[in-house]
Amino acid sequence: MPTPTPSRIDLAAHLARVRQRAPLVHNITNLVAMNSMANVLLAIGASPAMVHAREEAAEFAAIADALTLNIGTLSPHWVEAMDEAAEAARLTGKPWVLDPVAVGATAYRRTTAARLLERLPTVVRGNASEIIALEAGGPGGRGVDSSDPAEAAEQAATRLARRVGCVVAVTGEVDLVTDGRRLARVRGGHPLMPRVTTLGCALTGVVAAFLVGAEDPFEATVAALACYGAAGQGAGQGARGPGSFAVAFLDALHTLEGDALDALPPLEFHDAT
Repeated sequence: MPTPTPSRIDLAAHLARVRQRAPLVHNITNLVAMNSMANVLLAIGASPAMVHAREEAAEFAAIADALTLNIGTLSPHWVEAMDEAAEAARLTGKPWVLDPVAVGATAYRRTTAARLLERLPTVVRGNASEIIALEAGGPGGRGVDSSDPAEAAEQAATRLARRVGCVVAVTGEVDLVTDGRRLARVRGGHPLMPRVTTLGCALTGVVAAFLVGAEDPFEATVAALACYGAAGQGAGQGARGPGSFAVAFLDALHTLEGDALDALPPLEFHDAT
């Protein structure tokens, strides 16, 4: 029986679950993102691990609570580690998230992402240009920055979710989340967020943390994006620029409570078309 489109999500309950479980999130991420991703995961209440060697990636993925794969700085050895870790996560029933950074920029990225999609990620999280290129299997975008608004990727995200059987999160000024049947729009954040490098990559880890122990990956993904947006909204209130925002954002994640979540614009839910 299809899961009905929700009318609301208890964001505070999802956040509390993450903090109570302190899930171990295994990240094979890009060289630029490692430090900030680890700090963000610690701030939200999760436990980060950065394990990239092929010789241990699959073994570690099997014991971690969740896995993230980010194709931002690829090399053949890392691609092999990603593939084996994703397969280990799939076989052990662990949730995993694919971050197809700049997937449309080169043939190597497109081939790698297509290979990883065969390992059936729980969630794919990217900007609009990345999701459009990933779904089409062709070139698109100009790098890590999106040249398209999230709304432009709605149909591509829905098709990709249905084809892979996963949740797709398109992040931008307004985030979109779909599992091919349901669609959510999440508003929040702050204009300074794109000015701080790797905050998007770090969000991928937060999504993975929220998936651990969740009954519904769609709702868990919406909750992760909403909490991230609430922290960004709070951090922006006193920030003077990207540097002070980056510090304030970690503090906002660490101290995030129900009042900040209540200050978010209402979540919007629809049936996907």
